[in-house]
Amino acid sequence: MNKAELIDAMASHAGLTKADAKKALDAFIGATTGALKKGDRVALVGFGSFSVSKRESRKGRNPQTGKEITIPAKKVVKFKAGAELADVVK
Repeated sequence: MNKAELIDAMASHAGLTKADAKKALDAFIGATTGALKKGDRVALVGFGSFSVSKRESRKGRNPQTGKEITIPAKKVVKFKAGAELADVVK
């Protein structure tokens, strides 16, 4: 499902116009992005939680040359599914 399909599904499930569903989705994405950028955790009970984790630098190999390289440290976004979502997906 892409963003346009998600907007269509949100509009039909919530009885919204597509424009309102797009505004709601954009607001959710903006609020979640802002919270994660500050290092906060976003938890949606039953659905799951988004958090930021730090990945340490590590050694790797360039697959073309086989030469060893250092992969720099960075922050990554993690999602952990909630119990209800996990049960539905089983």
